[in-house]
Amino acid sequence: MTTPPDDPAVLSGTGGSRCCSPKSADDGDAVALPTDPTADDAAPPTAGGPTETPVGARPGRPTRRRVLQAAGTLLGGGALAAGGYVAYDWRQRFGRPAERQIPDHRVALPAGTPRMVIAYGADPALAVRAAIERVGGMMRFVAPGDVVLIKPNVGWERTVLQAANTHPDVVAELVRACRAAGASRVMVSDCPVNEARSTFERSGVLRAAGDAGAEVVLPEDSRYQTVRISERLGTWDVLEPFVAATKIINAPVAKHNPLSRVTGGMKNWIGITTQRRMSFHTDIHRSIAELAALMRPTLTVLDASRVLMRNGPQGGNLADVKDIGAVAASVDPVAVDAWACGLLGARPDRRAAS
Repeated sequence: MTTPPDDPAVLSGTGGSRCCSPKSADDGDAVALPTDPTADDAAPPTAGGPTETPVGARPGRPTRRRVLQAAGTLLGGGALAAGGYVAYDWRQRFGRPAERQIPDHRVALPAGTPRMVIAYGADPALAVRAAIERVGGMMRFVAPGDVVLIKPNVGWERTVLQAANTHPDVVAELVRACRAAGASRVMVSDCPVNEARSTFERSGVLRAAGDAGAEVVLPEDSRYQTVRISERLGTWDVLEPFVAATKIINAPVAKHNPLSRVTGGMKNWIGITTQRRMSFHTDIHRSIAELAALMRPTLTVLDASRVLMRNGPQGGNLADVKDIGAVAASVDPVAVDAWACGLLGARPDRRAAS
């Protein structure tokens, strides 16, 4: 369906109905390790004469024995370091109490309100506006005086065209809508994989969100609060905005991911912390489910204006990007992710190989 940029079509669903309305080196080879004249296998100096080279060794070159000793030392040190990290990680996750809890941010909606709306259009901001209006307007979700956190996916130092991050126009329109609804404070925050400030700048989100009236909170500028995520994951340091907000709007981008196959709304919660995030990936599917049980947003607005179809999550090749021109708004994060799976040709009932 082709839709004019300034008149996005809106496809909504309530229950089962849907409607549409306009808008290794060899022994004989040298190994480049420093020689040590005091090593155990060095030949002792002869009395009154020069130091002799051990039989079979090349002058100025380490022997095989020295190489093996050095390797053993390195491996032993590595094992000690790994053991120390494991102990530290265990203490951080299970040896300290949680300071705060993250409340349920969902709101009750009137009967008959669509649980999910999909808006199509070339302008992401207009698509966001149309989708929000179709679910009753932002005033149904944000009340005067609310402190709102908008959580985009800003993980990689990529441009808008590369589609690795949430489109800045989607974020800006959400900020304006929250301001118009009477929010006393609107924050935009995420924990990028790349350096935070340069990632926010290159993505366009830093400027767009700031111009729209939001406070962009970078990880290095934020305090952290300890929050218990789950029994398996334990307690983690979470950015303070995720604890302080009275309403949270999840604003992910739909894109390919080699581990989970699809990145959508639920996986976006990995960005609540910068600490030890690789632990989430040891069982990515279970981690996503546990994070989704912790984070219950007021609204999810998923950006599918440009979708990274392959080689995610970082991307970089414009040939991997497809123009979809859509935005989905829903109070059901699972429904949003199921729709995103369809965009990328993934079956939501089948897990990717871990």
